[in-house]
Amino acid sequence: MTRSLLTLACVLITGTLPAADSQLVYFGSYTNGDSKSRGIYVSTFNQRTGVLSPPELAAETPSPSFLTLHPSGKFLYAVAEAEVPQISAFQVGLPGGRLQLLNQLPSGGRGPCFVETDKTGKMAFAAHYTSGQISSFSLQKDGHLAGPQTVLQHKGSSVDAARQKGPHAHSFRPSPDNRFALACDLGTDRVYVYAIDPVHGTFTPHSEAALPPGSGPRHLAFHPNGKWVFVNNEMLMTASTFAYDAAHGALLLKETVSTLPEADREKKGFSTAEIVVHPNGKFVYVSNRTHDTLAIFACDADTGKLTLQENVPAEGQVPRNFALDPTGNWMLVAHQASDSVAVFKVDPQTGRLQFTGQKIEVGKPCCVRFLAVRQ
Repeated sequence: MTRSLLTLACVLITGTLPAADSQLVYFGSYTNGDSKSRGIYVSTFNQRTGVLSPPELAAETPSPSFLTLHPSGKFLYAVAEAEVPQISAFQVGLPGGRLQLLNQLPSGGRGPCFVETDKTGKMAFAAHYTSGQISSFSLQKDGHLAGPQTVLQHKGSSVDAARQKGPHAHSFRPSPDNRFALACDLGTDRVYVYAIDPVHGTFTPHSEAALPPGSGPRHLAFHPNGKWVFVNNEMLMTASTFAYDAAHGALLLKETVSTLPEADREKKGFSTAEIVVHPNGKFVYVSNRTHDTLAIFACDADTGKLTLQENVPAEGQVPRNFALDPTGNWMLVAHQASDSVAVFKVDPQTGRLQFTGQKIEVGKPCCVRFLAVRQ
């Protein structure tokens, strides 16, 4: 059987494309103001050639600023950073990736800006920038949301009077062993650790760790070995390394380094957005908004030490979010201010990025999430 006939057979029999070449990739966006976006978009990405197809509207929904996919790949969850703050559950339709709305619930706070599921797919977490609250939901077997089961209000402030008068929860994600979930709060300069109960979809306070005053912690990423947690600090343009004690759910700050080239470290008006660890654990990437670059760090897996290698142009304005494809050979970077997504080739040996020259248009993109298409 020829390759084209085999592909057609896979589609007709299983409703999917062969996983060896194709990935679906979803883009969250802002639909407010002069945005050309109408909601969540989906493209097909060829991980062999690096070709990204033109985006199609997967679901019309207001300002789905952040997305996450269920571990099964069958469902997608989105928070609406809109006038009515909510969290939505969608069923993923194959082969094209169109989304069917299952249900929507109040997100548990104002300004929801992050959503993720636990490792078992039994619960989801949400963080709220405006109100400083974090919340959790139970996930039903059919993908529906139930809850919120727990809503907790962060308290406190920090040194920047303009941005840190109160808490601003910015992310909330589970630990590799799924015993805890960690929440970054930009307003209090802290990372909070919570014990989670996936069966009931709840969480309780466990421990916390402080960052240098005025840091503004935004997102975090675990090293593949589970020993290190890396945090990008939005306000001070830095990345911090924590040693992570998985047995006790405790963090210990080890170092903080700049995400900017030395010549720009005294300049103002920049902010970081996302932090991602390469699957091989050798490199850490951070997006620098308004500086419009991607910082590439070499990572020592034994010590957690980060060494800035270079800053690469993001090929667009305000690189809000980015993601590596499942192979670690490609990176897609979303440019919120220039309505585009750019494709980069990743060298897994050096960590370096090379712009492929390919871009697609998406209105105010602010989240990139890959879904491996399964046979």
